[in-house]
Amino acid sequence: MPGVSPFRTTLLRAAAGALAGLLAAFTALAVSELVAGLLRPTAGPVTVVGGAVIDRTPAAVKDFAIRTFGENDKAVLQLGILVVLAAIAMALGMLGLRHRRAAAAGALFFGIVGAAAALNRPDSTGTGDALPSLAGGVAGAFALGFLVSRAAPVAAGGESGGAGWSRRGFLTAAAVTTVAATSAGALGRFLVNRQGRGAVASRDALVLPAPASPAAAVPAGAQLKVPGISSFTTPNRDFYRVDTALVVPRVDAGTWRLRIHGTGVARPRAYSFDQLLARPLIERDITLTCVSNEVGGPYIGNARWLGVPLAALLAECGVRPPSKGGSADQLVARSVDGMTLGSPVEDVMDGRDAMLAVGMNGEPLPFEHGFPVRMLVPGLYGYVSACKWISDIEVTTFDAYDPYWVRRKWARRAPIKTQARIDTPKPFARPSAGTVVIAGVAWAQHRGITRVEVRIDDGPWQDADLAVQDTVDTWRQWSRPWRAAPGGHTITVRATDGTGTVQTEERARTIPDGASGRHSVFVTVP
Repeated sequence: MPGVSPFRTTLLRAAAGALAGLLAAFTALAVSELVAGLLRPTAGPVTVVGGAVIDRTPAAVKDFAIRTFGENDKAVLQLGILVVLAAIAMALGMLGLRHRRAAAAGALFFGIVGAAAALNRPDSTGTGDALPSLAGGVAGAFALGFLVSRAAPVAAGGESGGAGWSRRGFLTAAAVTTVAATSAGALGRFLVNRQGRGAVASRDALVLPAPASPAAAVPAGAQLKVPGISSFTTPNRDFYRVDTALVVPRVDAGTWRLRIHGTGVARPRAYSFDQLLARPLIERDITLTCVSNEVGGPYIGNARWLGVPLAALLAECGVRPPSKGGSADQLVARSVDGMTLGSPVEDVMDGRDAMLAVGMNGEPLPFEHGFPVRMLVPGLYGYVSACKWISDIEVTTFDAYDPYWVRRKWARRAPIKTQARIDTPKPFARPSAGTVVIAGVAWAQHRGITRVEVRIDDGPWQDADLAVQDTVDTWRQWSRPWRAAPGGHTITVRATDGTGTVQTEERARTIPDGASGRHSVFVTVP
């Protein structure tokens, strides 16, 4: 077109190609969502590729992500995948203006990558899991070819562009593609949500049975009346969540089954959810801790759990711990999403309140915390005990099988370390001079806390006042008044557990078996 500068023509060309690439990627994702909604929601490309990224990420990087982004780590990963996909899509779109077949092949390649990721997921159900990504790749390649063929006239810079569609025609094609892709994506989202309705309905209809062995009331003195201290019982909405599930599984309790099998099982069995509920249930207060919890970190919570005693269920299947002649020493719990966690059989059957939990703080488990059933073993970090959405228990040996985290260099055995945390005052707080109450929580599940001490700067250790202990499987609150003088001060805390072991001052990372060291905060008194 006369009067159109080459620079403007180049910009128009790049913009048209980039837009074509973005719309093609959007189309690919929308069609993938639709096919996943028809087949299996968790087989969508973002989910399977994200899962593959998580599986192949070094443990130190995962730990950094949890430490930096907390429970938003999965959202950050998904956003990162979409940003990378968008950048590649724009590049393919601009490539397609000159090399249409190469660009279409690139789109198909990403569909193949998604299909390969789907087939290699631990929860893959077969070749059908590849279809969402493959269908998306084909749709994306077609959409890209369709749009770049209409973008060529824009490259010529003319309103009519000579042969082919006009610029207005390209924008019309882009609008039609957007509407079609949005419709496919919306239908796919509807189908995905519909598949989860049975799970939601089964949870909504569930009335938890009364426990045969109820927990005692929490002692009145277990919760200190100190502003800023953690609640003794953590509400479900505030309970930490650390797992690898990009999409929270929604399992229908009516169709759920638990299989118990393996070399250490004399009588393999399968149980339905109703069969578990018909058994005598126990109710216990238990504090859970994530191995990714840094010294003084937030990934710990205490709840009242309702569930089936796991040791009794295993004994019914003929399982014996090694101390009683059993041939297997590891219990491998598998989740519906393919996650595997390994627990020592000896610990599960030594008399502690290990359970298959169905209730949390008086209600059915939230989906985020494992509905319909999750496993708990007091005294062990979650990655070796707290399998959510459990569907399979294999009784085997540590020599025969390495679960998910062990294959990533975490320890096979991981009892929770003795720790204490300062909840108040907060780091870098500026409390007024005078009496300041220092308070927090300490934990050493299955051993209990018998002493907590506080030190100001380099002064002597001084005993804190302990709240009433609920059980050895729960955390314990503590407090100590401090006569705060003006200036900067470092407050440090340490705990002693029921075995007499004092919390170590030696600093250790969370990898391979949990962080150690003593929590401290720096405050300034004006």
